[in-house]
Amino acid sequence: MNLSLSGPALNRAGDGHITFAMKHIRNFCIIAHIDHGKSTLADRLLDYTGSVTEREKQDQLLDNMDLERERGITIKSHAIQMEYIYNGEQYTLNLIDTPGHVDFSYEVSRSIAACEGALLIVDAAQSIQAQTISNLYLALENDLEIIPVLNKIDLPSANPEEVTDDIVDLLGCDPEEVIPASGKTGLGVDKILEAIIERVPPPKGNKEEPLQAMIFDSVYNPFRGVEVIFRVMNGEITKGQKIKFMATQKEYFADEIGTLKLTQVPKNTIKTGDVGYLISGIKEAREVKVGDTITDARTPTQNMIAGFENVKPMVFAGIYPVDTEDYEELRASMEKLQLNDASLVFTPESSAALGFGFRCGFLGMLHMEIIQERLEREFDMTVITTVPNVSYLAYTKKDPETAVIVNNPSDLPEPSKLDRVEEPYIKATIITKADYVGPVMSLCIEKRGQITNQTYLTTERVELNFDIPLAEIVFDFYDRLKTVSKGYASFDYSPIGMRVSKLVKVDILLNGQSVDALSALIHADNAYNIGKKMCEKLKELIPRQQFDIPIQAATGAKIISRETIKALRKDVTAKCYGGDISRKRKLLEKQKKGKKRMRQVGNVEIPQQAFMAVLKLND
Repeated sequence: MNLSLSGPALNRAGDGHITFAMKHIRNFCIIAHIDHGKSTLADRLLDYTGSVTEREKQDQLLDNMDLERERGITIKSHAIQMEYIYNGEQYTLNLIDTPGHVDFSYEVSRSIAACEGALLIVDAAQSIQAQTISNLYLALENDLEIIPVLNKIDLPSANPEEVTDDIVDLLGCDPEEVIPASGKTGLGVDKILEAIIERVPPPKGNKEEPLQAMIFDSVYNPFRGVEVIFRVMNGEITKGQKIKFMATQKEYFADEIGTLKLTQVPKNTIKTGDVGYLISGIKEAREVKVGDTITDARTPTQNMIAGFENVKPMVFAGIYPVDTEDYEELRASMEKLQLNDASLVFTPESSAALGFGFRCGFLGMLHMEIIQERLEREFDMTVITTVPNVSYLAYTKKDPETAVIVNNPSDLPEPSKLDRVEEPYIKATIITKADYVGPVMSLCIEKRGQITNQTYLTTERVELNFDIPLAEIVFDFYDRLKTVSKGYASFDYSPIGMRVSKLVKVDILLNGQSVDALSALIHADNAYNIGKKMCEKLKELIPRQQFDIPIQAATGAKIISRETIKALRKDVTAKCYGGDISRKRKLLEKQKKGKKRMRQVGNVEIPQQAFMAVLKLND
């Protein structure tokens, strides 16, 4: 008896094949550290199952942004459905490709919650890295079946036996369960597909219950609005049905639903356990929140799917147009970007030095770089980005219970009124070679980190855990970590809440005027050193004028450091040969008065690199 099912048999509503159809669905994701070959292996899976034709083939097929291809990273989640015949039966495999970078960990957590299994990909040359471990813990918390894959075994530097032992120690599995593979040559792809079907459980759920589906991604289409990508947990969704998003309480009609092959395939019904897309003419990306629950508007489910949270920005920076006339154009560009990336948050602000711009919230430093690059590439905007900082909580003496959110150093209350300031802390996990433990520890202690744990994963590899202020890692921490460990250390972090800190606001004064764009909140112990370094750096970068320019660093009313850019001077006494000294003095006094008057009315232009100089104080 041939058990393979054709498409219509799977889609027919109300027949007896439904539980049978669920048995033939496998939902899985791929988790890995950056650059461990996740996107390339996904390409091979698509080739092997015949999901792409020769004409459609290209490297990193699921990474459709130019930036993703150039940097070799995945920025957006992607879902794609494959059909595969195994032992004469047809299976539907839903692959959910996830970003590997720490900034996008919430997206990864929702993608993992939509799956029953995960391919854990480890590079045979680089072994287990920090991001691999953190995503693995996420997968284990969601009770996913883990299939370990040892990738890149065709590399000359690969060390398969040792890395297999590392995976066995980490997972507690048998060495035979680790599948050797190569995304480049396609080796082991058949074994991976077999393991997905044999080891990943089919989805659970009840088609009789009210509709309950989880949104794990959304894509903005300029012609059709926001396309929502979801996984049905219970019940089923039909075309034309009136639906409701539980977090926003908004109702829509399901104008079009379907499954995601390389192109969209419209369907009339998407049943329990399957993954699909929904188009309902939503124009605002903010109305679609990743992790939200979709239900039927008439008979809604009472239970939201657990784990939903609003994405919180971690790093803040000002983005200003180089030419103030481009302000409205920049606003339009930011709004278009927000349609594609709902985790970008921005509010208008003005600066005395830079004019009108926006205070933007980002998920992390990589997210900030990507937004800045997309503004320049996709919208031809030349922008100035101020020093990134994080969000603090300030408490005043008048009301020590109510917190004031400080996203910008200029929002900090006066020192005389301030009771205390709390700053966000993170738990940092660093995995490095044993040879570099000393330099890595020194770096973390310099950044006010406190070591909480040190574990030897093998004789060669050490895992270090630190509690460290988020503000200390947003500048140059990642670059310096790679430098001190010669590129071997991998880094991952998760927020652990707010702690009281002794922070002061350091202002930079140019010619007696405060430059708000260069202000920073800094720990009191580091204020003098950083103030001094900033003054020295600005002295190098600001061009000389016709008058002396004092550069001062101040905390409150106290000046903690000063440098002076000397004036360009004309030798007014050159024409005096000999004679009475009073003639020379008279000319010098006249010049001095002119310089003083100039300094009162003179304006100091600050070059763009001066704003970025603060980031490179250690160079």
